Amino acid sequence: SRAIKTNQDLLPETPWTHIFYNDFWGTLLTHSGSHKSYRPLCTLSFRLNHAIGGLNPWSYHLVNVLLHAAVTGLFTSFSKILLGDGYWTFMAGLMFASHPIHTEAVAGIVGRADVGASLFFLLSLLCYIKHCSTRGYSARTWGWFLGTGLCAGCSMLWKEQGVTVLAVSAVYDVFVFHRLKIKQILPTIYKRKNLSLFLSISLLTFWGSSLLGARLYWMGNKPPSFSNSDNPAADSDSLLTRTLTFFYLPTKNLWLLLCPDTLSFDWSMDAVPLLKTVCDWRNLHTVAFYTGLLLLAYYGLKSPSEDRECNGKTVTNGKQNANGHSCLSDVEYQNSETKSSFASKVENGINNDVSQRTQLPSTENIVVLSLSLLIIPFVPATNLFFYVGFVIAERVLYIPSMGFCLLITVGARALYVKVQKRFFKSLIFYATATLIVFYGLKTAIRNGDWQNEEMLYRSGIKVNPAKAWGNLGNVLKSQSKISEAESAYRNALYYRSNMADMLYNL
Repeated sequence: SRAIKTNQDLLPETPWTHIFYNDFWGTLLTHSGSHKSYRPLCTLSFRLNHAIGGLNPWSYHLVNVLLHAAVTGLFTSFSKILLGDGYWTFMAGLMFASHPIHTEAVAGIVGRADVGASLFFLLSLLCYIKHCSTRGYSARTWGWFLGTGLCAGCSMLWKEQGVTVLAVSAVYDVFVFHRLKIKQILPTIYKRKNLSLFLSISLLTFWGSSLLGARLYWMGNKPPSFSNSDNPAADSDSLLTRTLTFFYLPTKNLWLLLCPDTLSFDWSMDAVPLLKTVCDWRNLHTVAFYTGLLLLAYYGLKSPSEDRECNGKTVTNGKQNANGHSCLSDVEYQNSETKSSFASKVENGINNDVSQRTQLPSTENIVVLSLSLLIIPFVPATNLFFYVGFVIAERVLYIPSMGFCLLITVGARALYVKVQKRFFKSLIFYATATLIVFYGLKTAIRNGDWQNEEMLYRSGIKVNPAKAWGNLGNVLKSQSKISEAESAYRNALYYRSNMADMLYNL
């Protein structure tokens, strides 16, 4: 309602330039009540929809679905760069296309902010990959870099987290394109090897800082303020409660990506009870999550040894293994001819073999990039730098889910290559395919919940009963179902007795 129905910025009589001075809801950015959600390109797309079809929701939904299809196509192209041709790339694309966590962003019209930001996020990343591959060999390389910067800016103007693509691009350049390890980064900078890498990273840092500085200035240099019900942990007086809860929330988000069985339109209020003591059993989930994350990061960033595993193959001193596969070949075609050998050495942390740039990254490289794609775009939602106006929001997982889908796919591929028996290979392949099928079925079921407000609010009762019953009461009241509405309001007050608007409505 606030983003479209009552947003004056969508009306033709309102000068379109107002979009660049107001927030996502049509409130002046410098106003004390503004949420500081500066997304002018998304609002502009709503205005175009309004100009074409007014408040008919059909065209709005059509644009959302087309955007999701475009993002899926770009993500599949990006996966092809990492995984090569074949069914693993196709599976990564299918997993992203069908993941239930995307339902809120695609079926909910205002979720277009996340989908649009993802579109330019991937365009920026693909432009930077082109910049890396042409760097030093073509005058077009800086044209690709300009495209990277412009698309990153557009992504940020669709939604704030879009600017994080610049950090993901830096990770790709350092750990995937140049294949550096942690120990090799500082010596490379100190010895001034490969100045083009240093220049590119410096320009990414400068442009990212400029975008963030401009946005902070434009929103009045003040962070937004939220109510206690929006983010209860942020309003807690206990440092221990805030710390334990904020550390736990990423664990809950990852579980929603892995097993999206229970989804909700709203996770505010008491949907996720606060962790108030170290004895809370959910702290075990937190420990397990960060331990696994550190192990994955260590696996991807560890220093190379004489004998190491690469894409499920044992590689000694960078040479091919017995069955003829190189470290950087597309391992899914075990019986096909390898594309090229991994023959060059790494000197001072810089790979000087030009031919190697056309080869596929190793499993370790993809794990590092997948983790960066999973973690970095999620950082703005962690309350680490500033408090956000939600506990969990499924829509903000739209971009991080790219890293998740890549991580699952490359893990399945590595297992597929590692096992020897055909039975286990088939088991891994069909298990991955079955996961995609279940995700698709869940998405179809979840779309049913988004058909109308009543169904949506009923679906959220299990997760957030106070908010869901309250909203359901409003819907039932508008349908003149007075007794049912009264019951819904009383149910809402049962779970949260201090809701003034529910008391008033009752």
